[in-house]
Amino acid sequence: MSSDGREPRIYRVGGAVRDRLLSVPFHEHDWVVVGATPDWLLARGYRQVGKDFPVFLHPDTGEEYALARTERKSGSGYHGFICDFTPAVTLEEDLQRRDLTINAMAETADGEVIDPCGGRQDLADRVLRHVSPAFVEDPLRVLRVARFAARYHHLGFRIADETLVLMQQLSTSGELEALTTERVWQETERALADPAPAEYFRVLHRCGALRVLFPEVADLFGVPQRADYHPEIDTGIHTLMSLQQAVRLSPEPRVRYAVLVHDLGKALTPDHVLPRHTGHESRGLPLIRRMGERLRVPRAWQELALLVGEFHLECHRASELRPDTLLRKLEALDAWRRPERFAEFLLACEADARGRTGLEDRDYWQRCYWQGAADAGVIDVRTLVSQGLQGQAMAEAIRRQRLQQLTTYREDWRATSH
Repeated sequence: MSSDGREPRIYRVGGAVRDRLLSVPFHEHDWVVVGATPDWLLARGYRQVGKDFPVFLHPDTGEEYALARTERKSGSGYHGFICDFTPAVTLEEDLQRRDLTINAMAETADGEVIDPCGGRQDLADRVLRHVSPAFVEDPLRVLRVARFAARYHHLGFRIADETLVLMQQLSTSGELEALTTERVWQETERALADPAPAEYFRVLHRCGALRVLFPEVADLFGVPQRADYHPEIDTGIHTLMSLQQAVRLSPEPRVRYAVLVHDLGKALTPDHVLPRHTGHESRGLPLIRRMGERLRVPRAWQELALLVGEFHLECHRASELRPDTLLRKLEALDAWRRPERFAEFLLACEADARGRTGLEDRDYWQRCYWQGAADAGVIDVRTLVSQGLQGQAMAEAIRRQRLQQLTTYREDWRATSH
């Protein structure tokens, strides 16, 4: 029973309300309980989780139910809050602590929308706007706003100017350094799966957070490239263009991540050789490793990123490679043992090639060439086994046969296509 003598009330809140009003598919439902205590929920079979404040899982659906709460800043970072979740906290107070107006709406069981912060109007106007000045108390909100910009960019959403100013303040305050690696990567991984991940990094660049959280990527902006190869010139712009091309080519976030980091080495090109970037592939590998280790990027993602970083230029130069070089590259890419990863490597290279002004729809024949080469190099080892070969002799025989088949493949390709 609440302090006003009423039974506790339960409301659907947050993303489910927002996405229903946007007519966007959603799968998660979050709920807030007003006027209740932990004991009230526990007595009804809810299971408590979470350490910072009480969140409860519904005994049947497993969906999250949180007690209405207020927050007061007490320290640095997004953990530095004192929460009040007594039964006296109202729904409006709970909504007021949220990050954006479009996330600060609730819905009753009969579908009535409760909107004390103007979220419905901002949905109509396609605006991402902070709820209150308390926005600056939580550095995680910089990443969340950037992620919502990536998720809803295709619907025409923009960040309110005054909200961007607060994000800039957070980026220069030192608060972003308090974010844990896990939370930074969690938001970034989600953004890479969104419809416009390039917008996520573009927003972080605009507000200064990219320099703090992803310095390797931030260093690419302002680095020139040869205009005859890259009409967009700026390496940072090329990177984001390539990232958006990756969205066209693949739904896999790990492919998009590999594209994001493929040119990191260009930031280390000596000034006296610019705008050329000879050797940037090898210069970039330590940066890819460092960024991956810092963010604790999954191993499979990191492996793909390193392959794309090292071999993307040779992928573009496919027809120039002699059969023995082609064989060595396919072996280095582990194309025959890891065909799925090899296919993702080719998609990332195609995104790089298309991520250039005026070349977004240009045919990337190299992907077909490399895939055809890998197919041509498939060996039926049963014949070799029947000859009694094994160990090193087997490996050498496989390599000789692959080289022969790749030589024939290259000759046929040149005769029919080039």
